[in-house]
Amino acid sequence: MAKRRILPLCSAQHETASVKMFEHLVTSNKLEEVMKSYGLVLEEDMLFIKEQIGGPVDETACEKLWPYHGRPKEKSFLYEIVANKKNGIDVDKWDYFARDCHHLGIPNNFDYKRLLVFTRVCEVKNQKHICPRDKCFGSSELTRGARITEAFQKADKCFKIRGSGGKVYQISTAMEDMEAYTKLTDSIYLEILHSSDPELEEAREVLRKIERRELYKFLGETRPETKKEIVENNSLAESIANAKPEKDPPDVELKAENFIVDVINMDYGMKEQNPIDKVHFYCKADPSKAVNISKEQVSKFLPITFTEQVIRVYYKSQDPDVISAAKQYFIQWCMQNDFTKPQDGDVVAPHLTPMKRTWNNMRDDEHKRASEPSCKQRLPFDE
Repeated sequence: MAKRRILPLCSAQHETASVKMFEHLVTSNKLEEVMKSYGLVLEEDMLFIKEQIGGPVDETACEKLWPYHGRPKEKSFLYEIVANKKNGIDVDKWDYFARDCHHLGIPNNFDYKRLLVFTRVCEVKNQKHICPRDKCFGSSELTRGARITEAFQKADKCFKIRGSGGKVYQISTAMEDMEAYTKLTDSIYLEILHSSDPELEEAREVLRKIERRELYKFLGETRPETKKEIVENNSLAESIANAKPEKDPPDVELKAENFIVDVINMDYGMKEQNPIDKVHFYCKADPSKAVNISKEQVSKFLPITFTEQVIRVYYKSQDPDVISAAKQYFIQWCMQNDFTKPQDGDVVAPHLTPMKRTWNNMRDDEHKRASEPSCKQRLPFDE
């Protein structure tokens, strides 16, 4: 019996098939009455569901200011949930992450629950859009870790761990003895938190602040514009503390020891090199022969840069005025060191960002394109 070849579907075909499948499921299972019993208005809500899956039903949608009929323009954010035509980030993609990771046997590091908690609807150019919080990009877990490190440092000299031969070690020296090191588990956190030892009071208070979510405040994230490697050391915090804004400087004293600078090095495992260049593959035609595959043989979409540094800066304070000042110092520091503009730079320091010419070089045609509504054009092979 010949094998049936399953042809891949393009996006438009996939969406069309999904809409037809939905119609079939409703009809074959006689779901109309069930939907009515839950308060759905069939004509309106059936159309809305189809639009959620496949986009505008109206063929002349590109010519209209609001192409949908299932919901009015005031509910525009609803069309970014299932099939997001704006940026492609939708629950359909989330399902791909979970499904593909499951079948490939690899962990799925995408936490959709956290994203949902920190997501809200904001208005952009008279339309409502789904917007996640900027801190969803991993900053709060890092600052929590920094506070735990601070607590352990304060407890180091006072906290005793018994190792082999009865010898006593500190937290910082426990790795010298494996018997002591194996006792250095997560329980140490609770031991310090619930201790009544006066010598552990400072460490205990730091952990209490963690429990109350009084974490270090995230000032922003930046990247070096050039290939110059940034080395993480105390001088970075000092340089930020000395980067007093030249224009309208805040009347707040900031200390270098309160700045936390985290330099994150991201690469594919071989610094600036493409690791695939060092990998050998075999082909179906000759499984015994090892071959190399060049980037051009795979795809032109592959990156040309394989390493990147991200600099995240925090400040040890809960005072809104102090944090506001620290953010301005951080942005001034980015300007002085030729780093990229922080994402919220125009919001937290609008009086500073125009001073950096390269931060404000969007061309007029880019402004025009950004303001024009985009819509999917019908291609010949869609017909």
